[in-house]
Amino acid sequence: MTEPQKGQWDGGRFLKTLAYFGVIPFIGNIRWIQNLFGGKVKTNLDKPNIILVVGGTGGVGKRVVQRLQQKGIKVRCLVRDAKRARTILGNSVELIEADLTIPETLTPAIFEDINAIICCSGTKVQPVEGDTPNREKYYQGIKFYMPEVVDVPELVEYKGIQNLINAAPKTLRNSGDKVLFDFTQPTEAVKEIWGALDDIVMGGMSESSLKLIPNAALFTGYVSTANSGGFVSVRTRNFEPPLNLSNYQGIELRVKGDGKRYKFIIRCNEGWDSVGYCYSFDTVYNIPITIRIPFNQLIPVFRAKTLPEGQPFNSSQVFSLQLMLSKFEYDGALNPKFEPGLFQLEIESIKAYGGEILPRFIQVSSAGVTRPGKPGLNLEEEPPAVRLNEQLGGILTWKLRGEEVIRSSGIPYTIIRPCALTEQPGGSALIFDQGDTIKGQVSREDIAELCIQALTQPKACNTTFEVKAELDSPVSKNWDELFSQLKLD
Repeated sequence: MTEPQKGQWDGGRFLKTLAYFGVIPFIGNIRWIQNLFGGKVKTNLDKPNIILVVGGTGGVGKRVVQRLQQKGIKVRCLVRDAKRARTILGNSVELIEADLTIPETLTPAIFEDINAIICCSGTKVQPVEGDTPNREKYYQGIKFYMPEVVDVPELVEYKGIQNLINAAPKTLRNSGDKVLFDFTQPTEAVKEIWGALDDIVMGGMSESSLKLIPNAALFTGYVSTANSGGFVSVRTRNFEPPLNLSNYQGIELRVKGDGKRYKFIIRCNEGWDSVGYCYSFDTVYNIPITIRIPFNQLIPVFRAKTLPEGQPFNSSQVFSLQLMLSKFEYDGALNPKFEPGLFQLEIESIKAYGGEILPRFIQVSSAGVTRPGKPGLNLEEEPPAVRLNEQLGGILTWKLRGEEVIRSSGIPYTIIRPCALTEQPGGSALIFDQGDTIKGQVSREDIAELCIQALTQPKACNTTFEVKAELDSPVSKNWDELFSQLKLD
């Protein structure tokens, strides 16, 4: 691209810019132009909140699915046999066939828009349902939760969990972040949200664009000072509805630049020619860097002039984002790293950071996983699963190995170790403990509810605990108090 000559102002590009954003600078909104040039564009960045349930046809899993649906939360189930799962879970649940023990089946489609995983899968002993006083029926053989497929505990409890963790999206490891734009996996909507906003609107000659390249978006073009110009930018259309980022501390950019200084601009007003909240940042030539922009360090700016008495940035209603390369800093000062000519800034992602960290992987394990082979243990006093661990293929040993995979994954987690599961109605008071010493029983219904509650509890994050029911006592509704008892792993 060569530098435009003075006087070659492009009126056609000027009109296209107005049509794209549906406004006239200094006048306001003219959305009828946007409709004339192609209709309204969706700019809602809020992704669906989908919970992936693994083992959703089992005794706990199917109850988890039912309760999530009752709460209006969208559910996706990973199953081995979709036809059979449909008879158990009904027609309103999204099903995807896959096998934890075959990593090739754990495709990206399974994890698209997933906000958290509740894993209720595991090695199952026959029969599928039905308790007896001594539960001896449960220890007649080994079978996976998803029937008709016989597995061994090592494959299901350990390697299956390992495969699931390896396939899980990176976003689960950053549960305190909200990804606004992930240009490593862009959607078609990205092309319709970002548009060039250059000095063409002021009579200038500069020209830029945002192009999708492998694993990034490229903000590139030519900045010219001809015709009193000197800036290029790309800006989003206004988000509808505006983003509520009040639970976060700021914006994080992952970029690779050309050594120039750029501006990030964010607006909490839907007006076109409104106050922008700015932050200037330097790049290093051809080296990826992370830029963190605290909301409290944003400068209110109007037409390149700072507003010392301006209102603080309102993160509860974010209408647009903008990236700019400009000849000027603020209040007439020059950008010390500005040079006219070609430029390029690769953007890998834009996130809100600093949100509350919540569990994103809930695992239903089992009490007793640390007891097999424990010195001084009286096996006669232990549940059948502990006494028969070796005969059952080391089921508890491999469950413990699976737990270790989760704990070392970097994904915020909660590992629940229920005592003997029963078909009794839920609603009993629950007792939490750590150290793997308690014995007792607990309803599958209560464990299902516990899985769901853990998703919203910061104090459940990165904890492992055992749970049993306190029979004949009403269930405590104070989940925060229950989880406050726990110590971090």
